[in-house]
Amino acid sequence: MSMKKYVAELIGTMVLVLMGCGSAVFAGGVAGTVGAGVGTIGVALAFGLSVVAMAYAIGGISGCHINPAITLGVWLSGRMSSKDAGMYMLFQVLGAIIGSFVLALLVSTGAHDGPTLTGSNTFDSSEGVQAFVAEFVFTFIFVLVVLGSTDRERGAGNLAGLAIGLTLVLIHIVCIPITGTSVNPARSIGPALVEGGQALEQLWVFILAPFAGAALSALVWMYLGKNK
Repeated sequence: MSMKKYVAELIGTMVLVLMGCGSAVFAGGVAGTVGAGVGTIGVALAFGLSVVAMAYAIGGISGCHINPAITLGVWLSGRMSSKDAGMYMLFQVLGAIIGSFVLALLVSTGAHDGPTLTGSNTFDSSEGVQAFVAEFVFTFIFVLVVLGSTDRERGAGNLAGLAIGLTLVLIHIVCIPITGTSVNPARSIGPALVEGGQALEQLWVFILAPFAGAALSALVWMYLGKNK
């Protein structure tokens, strides 16, 4: 059963990268074509709907973390073992790498391409503090919603996947102009490893800030969710 959970996380994260990052690469905007491109709202919806779809596809198998920051928050909250947490993160990153290679292959073999190979996360070098704060704060919000909506006693039950996906849409609407939105180290690691350059140089921000935000979420939820 454990391996099925890990494979589910791999597939789910691969789909998130393919659909979310793929929307930014191929459909975010098409230069010179009137009315073409889905813009910020479209990309935000692609990420959120990917989470909703995977929540109902693999949620019953692995819980559908598809994000190392969520896994960290769940682990710190005492809801999973250290072994499972480590394996979840490993398979999430592998899934993101596979999805990124598929996107790069699509870009390099056809006429339809985009501003990057993989929809990687980057920011202006003069705006590093803004990028870190944004990724920290929005990951905190995202993981707090995940922990609250999936709580056994106070959670949203079968509606948790919808709540989580819609929250990710909201976060992307605000954060895309700042960093392209990560709030997910795997989503950043895969594209950066395949694309290299600035994305790889700035990758540490998209690992450290989401993990820090997730850790704070776990602490806050353990306080808010604790029985009186």
